[in-house]
Amino acid sequence: MTVVVGNPKPASRTLTAATLVARGLRPDVEPAVLDLVEFGPALLGWGDPAVGAAVRTVADSEMVVFASPTFKATYTGLLKLFLEQFDGGTGLAGVLGVPVMLGAGPGHALAPDLLLKPVLVELGATAALPGLYLSDRTFQEDGAIDRYSDRWRPVAQALATVKATDHA
Repeated sequence: MTVVVGNPKPASRTLTAATLVARGLRPDVEPAVLDLVEFGPALLGWGDPAVGAAVRTVADSEMVVFASPTFKATYTGLLKLFLEQFDGGTGLAGVLGVPVMLGAGPGHALAPDLLLKPVLVELGATAALPGLYLSDRTFQEDGAIDRYSDRWRPVAQALATVKATDHA
């Protein structure tokens, strides 16, 4: 399981929220965390070894939480640059992709499902879970992550088990 964070601020609230979501959905697995800001300009081109290793980590994961703050009503360019590293249609084949976005208010609550999820599907991910939109100010206290995790944990665990079995 992997967490991919597209926030231009290192060690952000987005990273905290995404890690909590991952642990809530798969409490039996400690997620690998990719804070994309750490790659800096390496994401601007092709062939960087560290970026390539990150792409392989994501592609080999049974579940990936893709998280971004809401920026100009959509996900960040940083996350977009990383997603461009994957082959269309097959780059995320076999990966359960979970879109998570944070924002200041409810005005962009549909962004994970309307903007991020279609990109993940285009890259071949299975997006069986609904996207999750969180308040960047209250996500640690409002119970939204717990409610989401309680509702969708059985689905996430079942789908992850299928991939693990397929790769055995």
